[in-house]
Amino acid sequence: MGFFDRNRQDLIDKGYDPSRLPPGQYLTDRFPVLHVGDVPTYAPGQWSLTITGLVEREVTLGLDELKALPSVDLTFDIHCVTKWSKFDTTWTGVLVRDLFEMAGVRSGATHVMEHAEFGYTTNVPLADITTDQAIIAYAFEGEEIEPIHGGPVRVVIPHLYFWKSAKWVRRLELRAGDAPGFWEQNGYNMYGDPFKEQRYWGE
Repeated sequence: MGFFDRNRQDLIDKGYDPSRLPPGQYLTDRFPVLHVGDVPTYAPGQWSLTITGLVEREVTLGLDELKALPSVDLTFDIHCVTKWSKFDTTWTGVLVRDLFEMAGVRSGATHVMEHAEFGYTTNVPLADITTDQAIIAYAFEGEEIEPIHGGPVRVVIPHLYFWKSAKWVRRLELRAGDAPGFWEQNGYNMYGDPFKEQRYWGE
């Protein structure tokens, strides 16, 4: 029995529903660190998030302003394209759709490009970043998000591979039509559904 088969059997032995683990994934209690570029640091008041593109009004929020908005605490599983999954992670943040309501989404907007530090980008359909679980998160397991995991603020879209949840997000650009982000330009799938194993182009 190979590693993945043993891991899935361990999952069953622990009482988990095996359907929670997408094909080709293994369950871990760790939180592996993977990202492009260096880990940024911010002076107090330096971080901000801007909602731009096809909106009625551009909105920019600092960290304190973001935290002052109505928030949610959500628990869900996350899945990385590098094949690890982590169950029952709890995040605190603001629903993306609430931020978009502040900006006013214009007719014709179909996709969002997430812009993060060092030029990192990733693309998602508007419908996927405005679900009941898609958030701009500023806390993980009740604590500030560690910088290595995207703190002070990151996107979290749990039903897609985690590269679609940009660390150190700085701008959400609403667009008419899709376009590839950083990893998508380098062969990753444009959508990234873990349960369909959409890791790369053509999958």
